Amino acid sequence: MRLQQGVVHADETPVQMLVPGKGKTQRAYVWAHAATQFADIRAVVYEFADSCAGEHAREFLGKWRGKPVCDDYSAYKAGFELGITEIRCMAHARRKFFEVQANHKRQIAEQALGYFGMLYDVERDITELKPEHRREVRQERARPIADALHAWLLAQRKRVCEGSAIAKALDYSLKRWDALTRYLTDGYVPIDNNGLENQIRPWARGRANGLFAGSLRAGKRAAAIMSLIRSAQLNGHDPYVYLKDVLSRLPTHRADDIAALLPHRWAPVAA
Repeated sequence: MRLQQGVVHADETPVQMLVPGKGKTQRAYVWAHAATQFADIRAVVYEFADSCAGEHAREFLGKWRGKPVCDDYSAYKAGFELGITEIRCMAHARRKFFEVQANHKRQIAEQALGYFGMLYDVERDITELKPEHRREVRQERARPIADALHAWLLAQRKRVCEGSAIAKALDYSLKRWDALTRYLTDGYVPIDNNGLENQIRPWARGRANGLFAGSLRAGKRAAAIMSLIRSAQLNGHDPYVYLKDVLSRLPTHRADDIAALLPHRWAPVAA
C-alpha cells in the first residue's frame, strides 16, 4: 500500500513488549500507515518495532518517495532528507492555540482559531470533489486565508513575550509553515492526519488495558493480523468472515495472485 499510494497517513504509538528472560516489559512501538480519504483504496498497515528510531521509518518506507502526512516526529526527518515530501498536520498546529485558549483565555489564541476554522470550512465544502478540482478550490478560497494567517502569525510573534505559551504556539506554526500548507497545492493531500486516529485507537485501548506483546516476533505477527482486520473493516467486511474465507483459500490460491486476497480487493466466493 505504501509503495502504491503517493500520499499516506503516518503515525506511531507506544506499546509494551515483554523483555526476554526478565519478566518485565519495555516500550516498543507500532507504526501505522494508512491510505487517505482521497485515495482509491481503503487500507492500513501496522508495523511493530522495538523502538521509535528513525531507522525503522526508513526500513518501513524503503525506496518510497511520496508524501507522508505526519505529526511533528523526528523519526521521519531522515526520509525528508532522502526525497520524501514533508506534510505536516494542520490539526496539531491548531491544537497548540486551542490549548492556550483553554488554559489562558488569550484573545490572540481565539483569533488564530478563527483563521484555522475558516481553512476547515473550505475543506468541509470540497471533500467530495475530484483531486484537481479540490486543488483549484483550495487555491481560490483557502490560499488567501492561509496567506492572511501567515502574515498575522508573523505580526503577533513580534508582540508576545519570549517563552510564553502563545509564543510557543506561534513558533510551532511558523517553523513548519511550508509543510503545513503543502496540502494547498495537491488535491490528494488531506489537511491533517486525523484520518489515522481511528486506526491507532485499538492499540491505545490495548495499552490502557495492560496488554503487551510477548516478544518482538509476536508483536510483528499481531501487527500483521491487525492490518488485515482493520483493513477488512475499512472496506465494510466482517473480519471473521474475511479471514475464514482467506485462510480456506490460501492452500490452493496461486502465489502470483495473492494480492487478490487483500481486504480492498477481496470478494467472497459466490454461492
